[in-house]
Amino acid sequence: MIASAVPAPAQTQRLSTVWLLALLLLALCALPFLVSNYRTFQFTLVFVYAIALLGLNILTGFNGQVSLGHGAFYAIGAYVAAVLMDRFGVPYWLTIPLAGFVCLVVGFLFGLPALRLEGVYLALATFALAVAMPQLLKYKHLEHWTGGVQGIVIIKPDAPFGLPLNPDRWLYFFTLAIACLMFVLGRNLLHGRVGRALVAIRDHPIAAAAMGINLALYKSLAFGVSALFTGVAGALGAIAVQFVAPDSFTAFLSISLLVGMVVGGIATISGAVFGALFIQFIPNAADQISKAAPWAIYGLFLIGTMFLMPAGISGAIRIGWARIVRFLQSRARSRGG
Repeated sequence: MIASAVPAPAQTQRLSTVWLLALLLLALCALPFLVSNYRTFQFTLVFVYAIALLGLNILTGFNGQVSLGHGAFYAIGAYVAAVLMDRFGVPYWLTIPLAGFVCLVVGFLFGLPALRLEGVYLALATFALAVAMPQLLKYKHLEHWTGGVQGIVIIKPDAPFGLPLNPDRWLYFFTLAIACLMFVLGRNLLHGRVGRALVAIRDHPIAAAAMGINLALYKSLAFGVSALFTGVAGALGAIAVQFVAPDSFTAFLSISLLVGMVVGGIATISGAVFGALFIQFIPNAADQISKAAPWAIYGLFLIGTMFLMPAGISGAIRIGWARIVRFLQSRARSRGG
């Protein structure tokens, strides 16, 4: 009876994780009341980038398909939301799932011809998409919808139901809620049957095919789901920034997303959050350190991060925590002995 009353280690760890996440969520809810509106806006963009990085990690980290074109899916999601709000008066909250659905279809269709490509060849194909996207958005026959080089200005939504929140704080909480939902969906996907199939294809494609996994279907599905996450992020980013223009979605955005994924930790869910913090705040910090050469400082930050944490920030935290646990366990055993 006494032994059965003691919780199993797995149950204890799960309970600790739940409490930690609850405390983290509580701290995030209090954050916008402790910082300025500009900082609140920056943290809103952190949630936006975290969703995009999670989507990129599903494709590249968990499925092994390298993409340098996710800025294009981000742009599609942003423009879908902007056009629906500006041209058709669709409520901003409804544009989020619609942008995700459009990007899901586009990503799945793009993934079909990409099945013939792997490695650097796939990376170059997706990079071509990122390079072409700004020019496509400026195309004269699409100017009526996209606004051409002038872009589209979006009105920042107010808090509903008379909530005592300014627009920046409301968008913070709205984006936080969407981010939590997307991370829960991503975790359930990656820890389920589909996630195991994606990892199997990444590690041993021949063995995965021998086990009956449809490689073409799951690879295209990974592209579609990854684009869905990135499209949702793009729609949220457009609403938060209140403006979309072709030059806001250059190939540099795709490279920044890839950098954030690697810095945060490849094939990790929590790494998306750390990567988002990096790509949002490190360029600003570099600019404050040196106005003359901010990108040189940014490069030093990036090199230092990769040198000190080759497994990414998430991997470094995991390794450090494991060492602390082993140290505490060894001290407990030595005291008991």
